[in-house]
Amino acid sequence: MPDSTIDLQRILAETFVARAEHHPTLGSTNDRARECLGDGGPTPLLVVADRQTRGRGRGTNRWWTWPGCLAFSLLLSPETTPSDPRRRPLVALAAGLAVVDAIRPLVDRQPVGLHWPNDVFVGDRKLAGVLVEVPSEGSHIVGIGVNTNNSLADAPEEIRDRAITLYDLTGRRHNQTGILVEILKHFQRALDQVRECPDALGARANELCLQIGRTLAIRNGAESATGRCAGIAPNGALLLDTPDGRREFHGGTLG
Repeated sequence: MPDSTIDLQRILAETFVARAEHHPTLGSTNDRARECLGDGGPTPLLVVADRQTRGRGRGTNRWWTWPGCLAFSLLLSPETTPSDPRRRPLVALAAGLAVVDAIRPLVDRQPVGLHWPNDVFVGDRKLAGVLVEVPSEGSHIVGIGVNTNNSLADAPEEIRDRAITLYDLTGRRHNQTGILVEILKHFQRALDQVRECPDALGARANELCLQIGRTLAIRNGAESATGRCAGIAPNGALLLDTPDGRREFHGGTLG
């Protein structure tokens, strides 16, 4: 069995992470990153947990974190992220693309892609989720959970038909540090692209969107709509063809 211990020294040496923490158990890696906001320490800060007891997704969703899952958060400074608020949705897509690029070589020609705004799917099952929070002007906390060495045999019954793990896909366990290093390397390049040529990143997200052609329902505050997914716009917005015409959604929750 490959060693799944998180090697913080390797991560610090090979990625853009400036400091890192590893916790056997933590309520939420995003919450811990928020606690470190403004402490004067260098960023990006990486917080990794073997298990989360209060892991969460968008809205009221919870993220199942079982031993073997890779759960981590990055605290990013304003210098690392786009200054234009209209470009902030691209941060979640950049994280999703980083996971796709790190995982795809491991799953042997299986369809790996994005579900807007923040999920990575293999076929019709969820492999990873992203939660981006903006606790202060410009600073971002990017939480990522990837089902790596955990198995759906241990998962709550209600998610077994909707999720997938890397272990279940490949029949073997993988080195967690190696996967994390690859995600971080791809994420750094994607963040550079968000700042320098964001439309190109949006176009690539559109190419990997697995929802095109599907009927989606979205709610954003008091606003809701249903339509046929036309993909992801260069600015990171979801495109829906509704009875009132094509519309862009820069945020919201899909039902």
